[in-house]
Amino acid sequence: MTAAGSSLDLLTLADVEAARDLLAGVVKETPLIPSRPLSEITGMPVWLKCENQQRAGSYKVRGAYTRISRLSAAERARGVVAASAGNHAQGVALAAGLLGARATVFMPEGAPLPKVSATKGYGAAVEYAGTSVDDALEAAHDFARTTGAVLIHPFDHPDVIAGQGTVALEILAQCPEAATIVTAVGGGGLISGLAVAAKALRPDIRIIGVQASGAAAYPPSLAAGAPRKLESCATIADGIAVLRPGDLTFAHVAKLVDEVVTVNDEDLSAALLVLLERHKTVVEPAGAAAAAALLTGAHVPSGGPVVAILSGGNIDPMLLLRVIEHGLASAGRFLRLAVRCSDRPGELARLLREIAGQRANVVDVNHSRQSPRLSFGEVEVALSVETRGPAHSSALIKALRDAGYRVALLADTTP
Repeated sequence: MTAAGSSLDLLTLADVEAARDLLAGVVKETPLIPSRPLSEITGMPVWLKCENQQRAGSYKVRGAYTRISRLSAAERARGVVAASAGNHAQGVALAAGLLGARATVFMPEGAPLPKVSATKGYGAAVEYAGTSVDDALEAAHDFARTTGAVLIHPFDHPDVIAGQGTVALEILAQCPEAATIVTAVGGGGLISGLAVAAKALRPDIRIIGVQASGAAAYPPSLAAGAPRKLESCATIADGIAVLRPGDLTFAHVAKLVDEVVTVNDEDLSAALLVLLERHKTVVEPAGAAAAAALLTGAHVPSGGPVVAILSGGNIDPMLLLRVIEHGLASAGRFLRLAVRCSDRPGELARLLREIAGQRANVVDVNHSRQSPRLSFGEVEVALSVETRGPAHSSALIKALRDAGYRVALLADTTP
C-alpha cells in the first residue's frame, strides 16, 4: 500500500481495489436508484446510491472491516477501540464480531439511543465520553494507550479510506457515465476514498462534498491550507458533526475533491422528507446531505448524470417524527396556530367546523384558559393542522380571521 511510507501519502486505485477484494462477501453491493424529484430539479439524471441499506445501516462497515481484517492475530487479541456518534460504532462492532475481536466504543453523551442499542447488539461494549465525536476520540486514544487495544479511527487511516472508497467502484460499475458524485462529509474518510478511486478511473468526474453548516470544518480548513478545528458544532446531522478534518483525509480532499458546499438543518429536514415521501427511503440527516445540496441548489451540477450518496439510515424514530413535522412546516404543509375565542359551550366545535370547511386536517388540540394574555371570558386554542401547501395555509388563516377569530402562528421549536 502506497500510504505505508508517510502518513500523508495519498492512496491509489490499487489500494481501493485491494480493499474491495477483502470485502467480497462481507458487504452488500447497495442499489443505485433513479430520483425523479431530484432529476426534475437539476434538469439532468440523478441517481441515489443507497448506502443506508448497507449492513449496519451505513457505508462505515467497509472501512472498519478493512482496517480490522489487516490486524495481526496478536493485535486482534488485544481488542479494538473506536469513537463514534453511531455509524462507525456499528460498523466497528459488526466487523469486530465477524473477525473475532473484542470491541469497545466511546460515544458522546446524547448519542442516538437506537445507534447505542445497535452497537451493543453487535457485541461491542459502549462507554460515554464528552459531547462530541472529538471528545469521544480523545477518550478512545486514552483507552488504547492504557489497555493496548488498537484504535480504529473513524476516518483518518489508509485502510479506512480504502474501504470507504469501494463505494466509488460500485457506482462506476453501476453508472459508468456518471459525471458527478455528491456525498456528505464529516471527517472526510468516505469522500477521500471516493475521490481516489473515481478520479483514477475517470479523471474528468467531479467529486462534491457536503457539510452541515453548523459543523463545516472543511471550508475554513481548505481556505487556510491546513486542518482547522471548529470551536463548536451544532447540527441535527450527528453523523457528520466533526470539529476537525483528519490530516490524511484533508490531504486527499485538498488534492482531489472539486468543491465542498454547505447545507443547513432546514435543508436537511426538507431533503429527508422528500426521500421519505417520494422515494419511501429512510435516511438519517447526515445521509440526506447530498440530496439536500441538490434540492436547495447549494450545488448545481454542470452536466451529465449525478450520483448522490445516501450515506446512512440510522435515525432515531423520535428524531424522525420531529424532522418530518419540521419538514412539513418548512414546506408550508404543517401549521401551529393559536386561536382565541369565547369561552362558551360549542365554541370549540364551531372553530373545528371552520377548519374542516377549509379541508384542513387537525392533528392535535390544546385548550387553555390560564394564559395571562387572555381577557376574561376568552380561551386560547393551540392547534397543529396539516394543509396542502402554502396557498392552502394562507387561505385557512384568512378564513379563520374572516370568521372573527384572532389567529397567531406559533413558533416552531423542532430541529
